[in-house]
Amino acid sequence: MCGRTCLTLDPDQVLCACKYPKKIKNIKKEKEVDEKEDIKQEYETPEWRAEFNLGRRYQASYNIAPTDITPVIVSAAHFSEAEDHRTARIVVPMMWGMIPAWHKGDYRRHGLTTNNCRLERLMDSKLYRGPFKRGQRCVVICEGFYEWQTTKQQAKASERDAYLIYVPQESDVKIYDKSTWSPSNVKLLRMAGLFDVWQDEESGDKMYSYSIITFESSKIMSWMHYRMPAILETEQQMNDWLDFKRVSDSQALAALRPATALEWHRVTKLVNNSRNKSEACNKPLESTAAKPEKPKGMLAWLTGHKSNVQQNESKCSVQDQHSQVVKRSSTSPITESQVAKRRKSDDIKIKSESENG
Repeated sequence: MCGRTCLTLDPDQVLCACKYPKKIKNIKKEKEVDEKEDIKQEYETPEWRAEFNLGRRYQASYNIAPTDITPVIVSAAHFSEAEDHRTARIVVPMMWGMIPAWHKGDYRRHGLTTNNCRLERLMDSKLYRGPFKRGQRCVVICEGFYEWQTTKQQAKASERDAYLIYVPQESDVKIYDKSTWSPSNVKLLRMAGLFDVWQDEESGDKMYSYSIITFESSKIMSWMHYRMPAILETEQQMNDWLDFKRVSDSQALAALRPATALEWHRVTKLVNNSRNKSEACNKPLESTAAKPEKPKGMLAWLTGHKSNVQQNESKCSVQDQHSQVVKRSSTSPITESQVAKRRKSDDIKIKSESENG
């Protein structure tokens, strides 16, 4: 399953990170005798469509939870003015957790858990079958998603180890350290999803919302959790999933397969609480280990005073022991045989030290 994500980019940075190949252009050099062709790859930047979404806005966060608004990629063909768009893809902020278009009343009270959609039940679901048949496929983007290890039998869910899962990056890029990457060279994780549009009966305002498709975990993640999101690893997979006019429903579903390459690291349990938005949420656990704070104020004085008392008590104890030894020694007369033994021992010690240099 997928219950938390991390995306710390602002809208302009999201668009930069979501550039996609437009087409391959062949440029023939005039002076080339063998008529070899150079291949130049052109890229397009998707458009940002700022839907009102009942006043809800996207906010970059290290700990995104269901009901938050996040950027989602869709085909421009979903909008009637598609011919006016200069790109084939549009980024639309949507709420995580699909609201059925047929829901009546307050959109927050449909009472359904819709952050994930099981692939196995998609075609039998009243909730998801409609959007899927209408071609409302989308791609959910993030820097990584959080998962809790459920294969270990801990007593409480709060005790489970949490991990950040992401796609492999270039060798010098650390996904948890933004100083090592930029929107132009980071590789975002892309998950297949479905979206729907709910409309308020009174105001007519629309709310865009989505669910992430999941299926049984493959070997790459089965040690951690029994479910995993449908991750789109290639541009071809992206194109096939988004292009609902060209790619049929059955072909689109058949193209969803478990990811072959993922990386992860263990993170702090701060991420367990969705209100924790600190950048510590996505850091490797060893780098977030808390150092003990030095006591302050009266506590510092008391601690220092206690330490001094303990040291003084320790000194007194040593002195008492020493005095007792001296006292016992002074009250016991040393015989001539004991003096001879000590001299012999000292001679052996001196000889040994001289031989060892």
